[in-house]
Amino acid sequence: MAFLPPAASAQEGVRVTPPYIAYTPFAAFGRGAIAVRDSLVALARAQLGRRYRHGGESPARGFDCSGLVAYVLATLHLTIPRTAAQQATTGSEVVKDTAQLRPGDLLTFGRGKRITHIGIYVGNGRFVHASSRAGRVVESNLFRAPAPGIKPWRGVRRLVAADFASAPADSAG
Repeated sequence: MAFLPPAASAQEGVRVTPPYIAYTPFAAFGRGAIAVRDSLVALARAQLGRRYRHGGESPARGFDCSGLVAYVLATLHLTIPRTAAQQATTGSEVVKDTAQLRPGDLLTFGRGKRITHIGIYVGNGRFVHASSRAGRVVESNLFRAPAPGIKPWRGVRRLVAADFASAPADSAG
């Protein structure tokens, strides 16, 4: 089994927070971080238009924000906790700087220290999330104007390390 070591370089602005995510398939086949990120984005976008459902975690029944994230990651054999608040503690914390964002990063939203919403960054200042306000999975601009019901952007979590392709894999994988 391969472990995703966090990219701890200062230039990427990543702060390390164990535990690391255990992940086998892409490391076993030598797929790089860019390919994994592209897969996360494609899987998230494939859910666009699916209905919003509180507690939902499947395309057939609908998604809430954390259910969408858990579903997309599970499709790539990544296990993540179920709620947005729990998901916001998974992986490596990345400095909240748009220049540091990579497709596939998790964006967290909320008020104060409370995280109540999460989405998947897809690049170009946009993210995919299950919106209770829109009633479906949508792609939104991260830099949207403040409005009632729109929670402010709070942080970033990275699950796919920059040096993913060089992560060690054991022979049992």
